[in-house]
Amino acid sequence: MRNEIRELEPREVWEQFYRLTRVPRPSGHEEKIRSFMADFGRQLRLETLIDRAGNVIIRKPATPGMENRKGVILQAHLDMVPQKNAGTAHNFLHDPIEPFIDGGWVRARGTTLGADNGIGVAAAMAVLASATVRHGPVEALFTSEEETGMGGAAGLQPGVLHGDILLNLDSEDEGELFIGCAGGLDGTMTFRYDTTMLPSGYTGYLIRVSGLRGGHSGMDIHLGRGNANKIMNRLLHAGYRSHGLLLSEIEGGSLRNAIAREASATVAVPSQHAERFLQDFRDQARAIQAELSAADPLLLLEAGKVSTPLQVIEEGVFARSLMAVHACPNGVMRMNSRMEGIVETSGNLAIVKSGDGALVVTCLLRSSVDSACEDLASSIESVFGLAGADVVFGGGYPGWKPDFDSPILALMQEVYRQRFGRQARVRVVHAGLECGIIGATYPRLDMISFGPTIRSPHSPDEKVEIASVAKFRDFLVEILLRVPAARSSMQQ
Repeated sequence: MRNEIRELEPREVWEQFYRLTRVPRPSGHEEKIRSFMADFGRQLRLETLIDRAGNVIIRKPATPGMENRKGVILQAHLDMVPQKNAGTAHNFLHDPIEPFIDGGWVRARGTTLGADNGIGVAAAMAVLASATVRHGPVEALFTSEEETGMGGAAGLQPGVLHGDILLNLDSEDEGELFIGCAGGLDGTMTFRYDTTMLPSGYTGYLIRVSGLRGGHSGMDIHLGRGNANKIMNRLLHAGYRSHGLLLSEIEGGSLRNAIAREASATVAVPSQHAERFLQDFRDQARAIQAELSAADPLLLLEAGKVSTPLQVIEEGVFARSLMAVHACPNGVMRMNSRMEGIVETSGNLAIVKSGDGALVVTCLLRSSVDSACEDLASSIESVFGLAGADVVFGGGYPGWKPDFDSPILALMQEVYRQRFGRQARVRVVHAGLECGIIGATYPRLDMISFGPTIRSPHSPDEKVEIASVAKFRDFLVEILLRVPAARSSMQQ
């Protein structure tokens, strides 16, 4: 059956995007999409290679008469964030994404859509396959493992890329040109524990937090959405202090770069306190739901009886972890003082999970100011260190320093104004872009990031605006046409 999105305009982009939805490509499992992209390039008889980091590079010669233009690198990442709604039967390792049209948007049935960054990949594929788009020398760089730490960009070796200009196709607001991004740092805090046998006289409960919107931990962090791990810890903290609640196991969040949407915990409460615990839980649930009624109107907090667990996490460790998570910085720490509405520094309490004698808390810190990121890391280390956790930071990646005098920025501003009759907004994004890492390896590249309008990436509510994809494609084609000539060696 021919999916309806293949009839959308521009067809050359939507056709390629639909083909991508047929190929499983969750982060860390990119073998199929890598093979698909390599076959795509070779079928077009274009120079195609896969480097040691799993990146796919496809080179297309200039169209006749454009050979003297500066080389352009079209860059997008192959992987997607695998998130689905509870109750959705979908295996991201095997099942295709099912896109559909919803008004002026395209979204997926119960899962992330993969428009982040599938639309960027599809736009580059459309250029590679086109016999009509005019351009100078083009390289398409399709990177791997972007969503789990930008491993492909980090593994890109010097000398592989030949171009002068890099167009990163991984931004999420049409009409905005991104010229800088935040750096990031992962934090892992581990509480080691023994389990103790639970004495008689306890009742088991399963506590669940669900219905949150979640979203991208950088792009959406300023929206005030609830974090399932923070909410769960608040419920457990109250239950422990007032009723002697003990924890058997906990799992909240699943991705370091997504705001936690769901959490669950199996607990034990002294049976003599069970009724009061449930009443207090309901009261607190109503209070939390009222606090988040605008940002997360579908928040659901539940506590239901289950079989009483045989063992629980030792009380001392549980108590210390509660206090540390309660005090852990989460959300916006500071706004950018030079660019209105832009977050400078933030933290995301991404994952809390117990098992095999360890309760592990994972955070992702972001900042466009390196010293501020280091200070936030120091705060978290202090909190969890005092609570007795082992604290490790790693996976850091650099930010991308804005260049307001960029030649490609000036050209793109002029083209956008002429084509669409308004000014493009120049921005710095509070998220990690591969430009920061690639720019560290290729410091002479002139770089810009742009894309169509995408909402709620990294969540099953992800959607891409149809009209913005057409504008994005038209803008890209016009930029390729207008790229200036390269300077000759004599001019240099």
